[in-house]
Amino acid sequence: MMDNGSIIPNCQFRSKTARLKTFTANQIDEIKDPSGLFYILPFQKGYLVNWDVQRQVWDYLFGKEMYQVDFLDTNIIITEPYFNFTSIQESMNEILFEEYQFQAVLRVNAGALSAHRYFRDNPSELCCIIVDSGYSFTHIVPYCRSKKKKEAIIRINVGGKLLTNHLKEIISYRQLHVMDETHVINQVKEDVCYVSQDFYRDMDIAKLKGEENTVMVDYVLPDFSTIKKGFCKPREEMVLSGKYKSGEQILRLANERFAVPEILFNPSDIGIQEMGIPEAIVYSIQNLPEEMQPHFFKNIVLTGGNSLFPGFRDRVYSEVRCLTPTDYDVSVVLPENPITYAWEGGKLISENDDFEDMVVTREDYEENGHSICEEKFDI
Repeated sequence: MMDNGSIIPNCQFRSKTARLKTFTANQIDEIKDPSGLFYILPFQKGYLVNWDVQRQVWDYLFGKEMYQVDFLDTNIIITEPYFNFTSIQESMNEILFEEYQFQAVLRVNAGALSAHRYFRDNPSELCCIIVDSGYSFTHIVPYCRSKKKKEAIIRINVGGKLLTNHLKEIISYRQLHVMDETHVINQVKEDVCYVSQDFYRDMDIAKLKGEENTVMVDYVLPDFSTIKKGFCKPREEMVLSGKYKSGEQILRLANERFAVPEILFNPSDIGIQEMGIPEAIVYSIQNLPEEMQPHFFKNIVLTGGNSLFPGFRDRVYSEVRCLTPTDYDVSVVLPENPITYAWEGGKLISENDDFEDMVVTREDYEENGHSICEEKFDI
Protein backbone atom coordinates (compact mmCIF):
# COMPACT_ATOMS: atom_id res chain seq x y z
CA MET A 1 0.00 0.00 0.00
CA MET A 2 1.44 3.33 -1.07
CA ASP A 3 1.66 6.75 0.59
CA ASN A 4 -1.72 7.95 -0.67
CA GLY A 5 -3.51 4.88 0.68
CA SER A 6 -4.09 3.35 -2.75
CA ILE A 7 -4.02 -0.44 -2.71
CA ILE A 8 -1.80 -2.01 -5.34
CA PRO A 9 -1.52 -5.78 -5.93
CA ASN A 10 1.88 -7.04 -4.77
CA CYS A 11 2.37 -9.53 -7.60
CA GLN A 12 2.74 -10.05 -11.32
CA PHE A 13 0.18 -11.49 -13.72
CA ARG A 14 0.04 -13.29 -17.02
CA SER A 15 -3.14 -13.35 -19.03
CA LYS A 16 -4.16 -16.29 -21.22
CA THR A 17 -4.90 -13.82 -24.04
CA ALA A 18 -1.45 -12.18 -23.84
CA ARG A 19 0.77 -15.06 -22.69
CA LEU A 20 4.06 -13.43 -23.60
CA LYS A 21 3.54 -10.23 -21.61
CA THR A 22 3.96 -10.02 -17.84
CA PHE A 23 1.88 -7.38 -16.07
CA THR A 24 3.09 -5.91 -12.76
CA ALA A 25 1.12 -4.54 -9.78
CA ASN A 26 -1.68 -2.17 -10.91
CA GLN A 27 -1.07 -2.97 -14.60
CA ILE A 28 -3.79 -5.59 -14.01
CA ASP A 29 -6.17 -2.78 -15.04
CA GLU A 30 -4.70 -2.96 -18.56
CA ILE A 31 -5.69 -6.62 -19.01
CA LYS A 32 -8.81 -6.64 -21.17
CA ASP A 33 -9.79 -10.23 -20.31
CA PRO A 34 -8.68 -11.21 -16.76
CA SER A 35 -10.32 -14.64 -16.96
CA GLY A 36 -7.80 -17.43 -16.54
CA LEU A 37 -5.34 -14.99 -14.98
CA PHE A 38 -2.07 -16.57 -13.81
CA TYR A 39 -0.63 -15.03 -10.64
CA ILE A 40 3.11 -14.86 -9.92
CA LEU A 41 3.38 -14.14 -6.20
CA PRO A 42 6.42 -13.02 -4.20
CA PHE A 43 4.80 -14.32 -0.98
CA GLN A 44 3.91 -17.92 -0.17
CA LYS A 45 2.01 -18.69 3.07
CA GLY A 46 2.71 -15.15 4.22
CA TYR A 47 6.49 -15.30 3.79
CA LEU A 48 8.52 -13.47 1.16
CA VAL A 49 10.18 -16.24 -0.85
CA ASN A 50 10.45 -14.93 -4.42
CA TRP A 51 12.76 -11.92 -4.31
CA ASP A 52 12.95 -11.61 -8.12
CA VAL A 53 9.22 -10.94 -8.38
CA GLN A 54 9.30 -8.61 -5.36
CA ARG A 55 12.16 -6.61 -6.90
CA GLN A 56 10.26 -6.23 -10.17
CA VAL A 57 7.16 -4.98 -8.34
CA TRP A 58 9.24 -2.50 -6.31
CA ASP A 59 11.26 -1.36 -9.36
CA TYR A 60 7.97 -0.60 -11.11
CA LEU A 61 6.42 1.18 -8.09
CA PHE A 62 9.49 3.17 -7.09
CA GLY A 63 10.47 3.97 -10.69
CA LYS A 64 9.59 6.58 -13.31
CA GLU A 65 6.18 5.11 -14.18
CA MET A 66 4.77 5.44 -10.67
CA TYR A 67 6.20 7.23 -7.63
CA GLN A 68 9.67 8.36 -8.79
CA VAL A 69 11.22 7.73 -5.39
CA ASP A 70 14.43 9.53 -4.47
CA PHE A 71 15.82 6.75 -2.25
CA LEU A 72 18.61 8.78 -0.65
CA ASP A 73 16.01 11.15 0.75
CA THR A 74 13.18 8.69 1.54
CA ASN A 75 12.21 6.69 4.64
CA ILE A 76 10.22 3.47 4.28
CA ILE A 77 7.95 1.57 6.70
CA ILE A 78 7.64 -2.06 5.64
CA THR A 79 5.48 -4.73 7.30
CA GLU A 80 6.53 -8.32 7.96
CA PRO A 81 4.81 -11.43 9.32
CA TYR A 82 5.21 -12.37 12.99
CA PHE A 83 8.29 -14.48 13.79
CA ASN A 84 9.66 -13.89 10.29
CA PHE A 85 12.67 -16.06 9.37
CA THR A 86 16.02 -14.45 10.13
CA SER A 87 17.25 -15.17 6.59
CA ILE A 88 14.30 -13.22 5.11
CA GLN A 89 14.88 -10.34 7.54
CA GLU A 90 18.54 -10.12 6.57
CA SER A 91 17.74 -10.22 2.84
CA MET A 92 15.23 -7.43 3.40
CA ASN A 93 17.88 -5.28 5.13
CA GLU A 94 20.34 -5.85 2.30
CA ILE A 95 17.87 -5.02 -0.45
CA LEU A 96 16.44 -1.90 1.21
CA PHE A 97 19.78 -0.48 2.35
CA GLU A 98 22.32 -1.80 -0.14
CA GLU A 99 20.34 -2.06 -3.40
CA TYR A 100 17.77 0.73 -3.05
CA GLN A 101 19.75 2.75 -0.48
CA PHE A 102 16.80 4.15 1.46
CA GLN A 103 17.67 6.91 3.92
CA ALA A 104 15.98 5.06 6.83
CA VAL A 105 13.90 1.92 7.34
CA LEU A 106 11.32 0.80 9.90
CA ARG A 107 10.45 -2.91 9.70
CA VAL A 108 7.39 -3.75 11.76
CA ASN A 109 4.42 -6.16 12.08
CA ALA A 110 1.18 -4.87 10.56
CA GLY A 111 -0.58 -5.53 13.89
CA ALA A 112 1.73 -3.06 15.66
CA LEU A 113 0.62 -0.35 13.24
CA SER A 114 -3.06 -1.24 13.79
CA ALA A 115 -2.54 -1.16 17.57
CA HIS A 116 -0.88 2.26 17.29
CA ARG A 117 -3.88 3.53 15.30
CA TYR A 118 -6.31 2.12 17.87
CA PHE A 119 -4.48 3.58 20.88
CA ARG A 120 -4.36 6.97 19.15
CA ASP A 121 -8.17 6.89 18.82
CA ASN A 122 -8.64 5.46 22.35
CA PRO A 123 -5.97 7.11 24.52
CA SER A 124 -7.52 5.88 27.78
CA GLU A 125 -7.03 2.21 26.78
CA LEU A 126 -3.80 0.37 27.60
CA CYS A 127 -4.58 -2.97 25.91
CA CYS A 128 -6.12 -4.27 22.71
CA ILE A 129 -6.15 -7.53 20.78
CA ILE A 130 -5.68 -7.26 17.01
CA VAL A 131 -7.42 -9.90 14.88
CA ASP A 132 -5.84 -9.64 11.43
CA SER A 133 -7.57 -11.98 8.98
CA GLY A 134 -5.86 -11.55 5.62
CA TYR A 135 -4.83 -13.37 2.47
CA SER A 136 -2.68 -16.23 3.77
CA PHE A 137 -3.75 -16.63 7.37
CA THR A 138 -5.31 -15.06 10.47
CA HIS A 139 -3.23 -13.69 13.35
CA ILE A 140 -4.54 -12.92 16.82
CA VAL A 141 -2.11 -10.68 18.70
CA PRO A 142 -2.58 -8.93 22.06
CA TYR A 143 -0.85 -5.56 22.53
CA CYS A 144 -0.30 -3.84 25.85
CA ARG A 145 1.10 -0.30 25.83
CA SER A 146 2.05 -0.87 22.15
CA LYS A 147 4.14 -3.97 22.98
CA LYS A 148 2.98 -7.33 21.66
CA LYS A 149 2.55 -10.18 24.15
CA LYS A 150 4.45 -12.90 22.29
CA GLU A 151 3.30 -15.72 24.57
CA ALA A 152 -0.32 -15.24 23.46
CA ILE A 153 0.08 -14.81 19.67
CA ILE A 154 -2.02 -17.31 17.71
CA ARG A 155 -1.93 -18.03 14.00
CA ILE A 156 -4.81 -19.80 12.24
CA ASN A 157 -3.90 -21.17 8.82
CA VAL A 158 -7.07 -19.87 7.16
CA GLY A 159 -7.15 -16.73 5.03
CA GLY A 160 -8.86 -15.25 1.99
CA LYS A 161 -6.84 -17.34 -0.47
CA LEU A 162 -8.03 -20.60 1.07
CA LEU A 163 -11.67 -19.39 1.01
CA THR A 164 -11.44 -18.43 -2.68
CA ASN A 165 -9.83 -21.79 -3.55
CA HIS A 166 -12.53 -23.66 -1.62
CA LEU A 167 -15.28 -21.73 -3.43
CA LYS A 168 -13.61 -22.57 -6.78
CA GLU A 169 -13.67 -26.25 -5.86
CA ILE A 170 -17.34 -26.23 -4.80
CA ILE A 171 -18.49 -24.39 -7.94
CA SER A 172 -16.35 -26.62 -10.19
CA TYR A 173 -17.84 -29.74 -8.59
CA ARG A 174 -21.46 -28.53 -8.65
CA GLN A 175 -21.85 -26.34 -11.72
CA LEU A 176 -19.03 -25.07 -13.88
CA HIS A 177 -15.27 -25.65 -14.15
CA VAL A 178 -13.70 -22.50 -12.67
CA MET A 179 -10.41 -23.81 -11.23
CA ASP A 180 -8.43 -21.41 -13.46
CA GLU A 181 -10.65 -18.41 -12.70
CA THR A 182 -9.13 -17.20 -9.42
CA HIS A 183 -9.65 -13.51 -10.21
CA VAL A 184 -13.33 -13.95 -11.14
CA ILE A 185 -14.22 -16.27 -8.25
CA ASN A 186 -12.48 -14.02 -5.75
CA GLN A 187 -14.84 -11.27 -6.95
CA VAL A 188 -17.81 -13.65 -6.59
CA LYS A 189 -16.73 -14.39 -3.00
CA GLU A 190 -16.50 -10.68 -2.14
CA ASP A 191 -19.87 -9.92 -3.78
CA VAL A 192 -22.09 -12.72 -2.43
CA CYS A 193 -20.57 -14.40 0.64
CA TYR A 194 -21.62 -13.54 4.18
CA VAL A 195 -21.15 -14.91 7.70
CA SER A 196 -24.22 -16.72 9.01
CA GLN A 197 -25.47 -15.91 12.51
CA ASP A 198 -27.28 -19.28 12.64
CA PHE A 199 -25.62 -21.83 10.36
CA TYR A 200 -28.21 -24.62 10.63
CA ARG A 201 -31.17 -22.29 10.11
CA ASP A 202 -29.56 -20.83 6.98
CA MET A 203 -28.78 -24.35 5.77
CA ASP A 204 -32.48 -25.27 6.10
CA ILE A 205 -33.51 -22.11 4.18
CA ALA A 206 -30.97 -22.93 1.43
CA LYS A 207 -32.72 -26.30 0.87
CA LEU A 208 -36.13 -24.70 0.20
CA LYS A 209 -37.59 -24.37 -3.30
CA GLY A 210 -38.55 -21.21 -5.17
CA GLU A 211 -39.47 -17.95 -3.44
CA GLU A 212 -39.03 -19.39 0.05
CA ASN A 213 -35.29 -19.83 -0.51
CA THR A 214 -34.14 -16.33 0.47
CA VAL A 215 -30.47 -17.39 0.56
CA MET A 216 -30.24 -18.28 -3.13
CA VAL A 217 -28.81 -15.72 -5.54
CA ASP A 218 -28.04 -15.78 -9.25
CA TYR A 219 -24.67 -14.27 -10.10
CA VAL A 220 -24.03 -13.07 -13.65
CA LEU A 221 -20.45 -13.88 -14.62
CA PRO A 222 -18.48 -11.31 -16.64
CA ASP A 223 -17.68 -12.05 -20.28
CA PHE A 224 -15.23 -9.09 -20.42
CA SER A 225 -16.79 -7.73 -23.62
CA THR A 226 -20.29 -6.52 -22.72
CA ILE A 227 -20.14 -7.40 -18.98
CA LYS A 228 -16.88 -6.15 -17.46
CA LYS A 229 -17.70 -7.07 -13.84
CA GLY A 230 -19.94 -9.77 -12.42
CA PHE A 231 -23.06 -8.87 -10.44
CA CYS A 232 -26.03 -10.37 -8.59
CA LYS A 233 -29.36 -10.52 -10.42
CA PRO A 234 -32.00 -8.43 -8.63
CA ARG A 235 -34.42 -10.76 -6.81
CA GLU A 236 -37.37 -9.75 -9.01
CA GLU A 237 -35.45 -10.68 -12.18
CA MET A 238 -34.45 -14.17 -11.02
CA VAL A 239 -35.89 -17.10 -12.99
CA LEU A 240 -36.62 -19.59 -10.22
CA SER A 241 -37.48 -22.52 -12.50
CA GLY A 242 -36.30 -23.12 -16.03
CA LYS A 243 -33.53 -21.30 -17.85
CA TYR A 244 -32.71 -17.68 -18.61
CA LYS A 245 -33.50 -16.57 -22.16
CA SER A 246 -30.53 -14.18 -22.28
CA GLY A 247 -27.08 -15.48 -23.19
CA GLU A 248 -25.65 -14.54 -19.79
CA GLN A 249 -23.59 -17.12 -17.93
CA ILE A 250 -25.20 -17.57 -14.50
CA LEU A 251 -23.92 -19.11 -11.28
CA ARG A 252 -26.67 -20.11 -8.87
CA LEU A 253 -25.35 -19.90 -5.32
CA ALA A 254 -27.14 -20.96 -2.15
CA ASN A 255 -25.39 -22.54 0.86
CA GLU A 256 -21.97 -21.70 -0.66
CA ARG A 257 -22.64 -18.08 0.31
CA PHE A 258 -22.26 -18.76 4.03
CA ALA A 259 -20.56 -22.20 4.09
CA VAL A 260 -17.32 -20.74 2.67
CA PRO A 261 -16.80 -17.94 5.29
CA GLU A 262 -17.87 -20.47 7.96
CA ILE A 263 -14.38 -21.98 7.60
CA LEU A 264 -13.02 -18.93 9.49
CA PHE A 265 -15.15 -20.00 12.47
CA ASN A 266 -14.92 -23.80 12.05
CA PRO A 267 -11.78 -24.76 10.08
CA SER A 268 -12.51 -28.41 10.92
CA ASP A 269 -15.39 -28.23 8.36
CA ILE A 270 -12.75 -28.85 5.69
CA GLY A 271 -10.40 -30.96 7.81
CA ILE A 272 -8.12 -28.23 9.23
CA GLN A 273 -7.70 -29.19 12.87
CA GLU A 274 -7.43 -25.69 14.34
CA MET A 275 -9.53 -23.32 16.42
CA GLY A 276 -11.94 -20.89 14.81
CA ILE A 277 -11.40 -17.15 15.27
CA PRO A 278 -13.67 -16.54 18.35
CA GLU A 279 -12.27 -19.56 20.20
CA ALA A 280 -8.69 -18.47 19.37
CA ILE A 281 -9.36 -14.92 20.67
CA VAL A 282 -10.56 -16.32 24.01
CA TYR A 283 -7.67 -18.83 24.18
CA SER A 284 -5.14 -16.06 23.47
CA ILE A 285 -6.55 -13.80 26.20
CA GLN A 286 -6.64 -16.68 28.70
CA ASN A 287 -2.86 -17.06 28.20
CA LEU A 288 -2.39 -13.59 29.73
CA PRO A 289 -2.33 -12.55 33.42
CA GLU A 290 -5.86 -12.66 34.86
CA GLU A 291 -5.91 -9.01 35.91
CA MET A 292 -5.25 -7.95 32.27
CA GLN A 293 -7.91 -10.13 30.66
CA PRO A 294 -10.94 -7.79 31.05
CA HIS A 295 -9.02 -5.02 29.24
CA PHE A 296 -8.45 -7.25 26.21
CA PHE A 297 -12.04 -8.55 26.03
CA LYS A 298 -13.34 -4.98 25.71
CA ASN A 299 -10.83 -3.98 23.03
CA ILE A 300 -11.04 -6.58 20.25
CA VAL A 301 -10.11 -4.96 16.91
CA LEU A 302 -10.88 -6.65 13.56
CA THR A 303 -8.62 -5.90 10.58
CA GLY A 304 -7.85 -7.50 7.21
CA GLY A 305 -10.03 -8.21 4.18
CA ASN A 306 -12.02 -11.11 5.65
CA SER A 307 -13.50 -8.85 8.31
CA LEU A 308 -15.49 -7.16 5.50
CA PHE A 309 -17.82 -10.17 5.13
CA PRO A 310 -21.31 -9.02 6.18
CA GLY A 311 -22.09 -10.47 9.61
CA PHE A 312 -18.43 -11.11 10.52
CA ARG A 313 -18.26 -8.64 13.41
CA ASP A 314 -21.61 -9.72 14.88
CA ARG A 315 -20.67 -13.41 14.78
CA VAL A 316 -17.27 -12.79 16.41
CA TYR A 317 -19.00 -10.75 19.13
CA SER A 318 -21.76 -13.29 19.85
CA GLU A 319 -19.36 -16.28 20.01
CA VAL A 320 -16.74 -14.49 22.14
CA ARG A 321 -19.54 -13.28 24.43
CA CYS A 322 -20.72 -16.90 24.91
CA LEU A 323 -17.18 -18.05 25.79
CA THR A 324 -16.39 -15.18 28.20
CA PRO A 325 -17.22 -14.85 31.92
CA THR A 326 -20.44 -12.83 32.30
CA ASP A 327 -18.83 -10.20 34.55
CA TYR A 328 -16.46 -9.16 31.70
CA ASP A 329 -17.50 -6.60 29.10
CA VAL A 330 -16.95 -7.65 25.48
CA SER A 331 -16.52 -5.10 22.70
CA VAL A 332 -15.59 -5.89 19.09
CA VAL A 333 -14.53 -2.97 16.90
CA LEU A 334 -14.65 -3.08 13.09
CA PRO A 335 -12.83 0.01 11.72
CA GLU A 336 -14.33 1.95 8.83
CA ASN A 337 -11.70 0.47 6.50
CA PRO A 338 -10.14 -2.65 8.04
CA ILE A 339 -7.85 -3.15 5.02
CA THR A 340 -6.11 0.24 5.30
CA TYR A 341 -6.19 0.38 9.12
CA ALA A 342 -2.56 -0.72 9.56
CA TRP A 343 -1.46 1.72 6.84
CA GLU A 344 -3.23 4.54 8.70
CA GLY A 345 -1.29 3.53 11.83
CA GLY A 346 1.95 3.63 9.85
CA LYS A 347 1.12 7.09 8.57
CA LEU A 348 0.55 8.28 12.16
CA ILE A 349 3.84 6.71 13.31
CA SER A 350 5.74 8.45 10.49
CA GLU A 351 4.40 11.79 11.76
CA ASN A 352 5.43 11.06 15.39
CA ASP A 353 8.17 13.09 17.04
CA ASP A 354 9.95 9.90 18.07
CA PHE A 355 9.85 8.33 14.57
CA GLU A 356 13.58 9.01 14.13
CA ASP A 357 14.32 6.94 17.24
CA MET A 358 12.38 3.96 15.83
CA VAL A 359 14.08 3.69 12.42
CA VAL A 360 17.49 2.40 11.39
CA THR A 361 19.30 4.89 9.15
CA ARG A 362 21.55 3.92 6.26
CA GLU A 363 24.53 5.24 8.25
CA ASP A 364 23.55 3.01 11.23
CA TYR A 365 23.32 0.00 8.95
CA GLU A 366 26.63 0.68 7.19
CA GLU A 367 28.33 0.98 10.56
CA ASN A 368 26.67 -1.93 12.44
CA GLY A 369 25.14 -4.24 9.81
CA HIS A 370 22.26 -6.60 10.64
CA SER A 371 22.83 -6.41 14.41
CA ILE A 372 21.41 -2.87 14.69
CA CYS A 373 18.22 -4.00 12.88
CA GLU A 374 17.87 -7.04 15.12
CA GLU A 375 18.21 -4.77 18.14
CA LYS A 376 15.71 -2.12 17.01
CA PHE A 377 13.02 -4.12 15.18
CA ASP A 378 10.80 -6.38 17.27
CA ILE A 379 9.55 -8.78 14.59
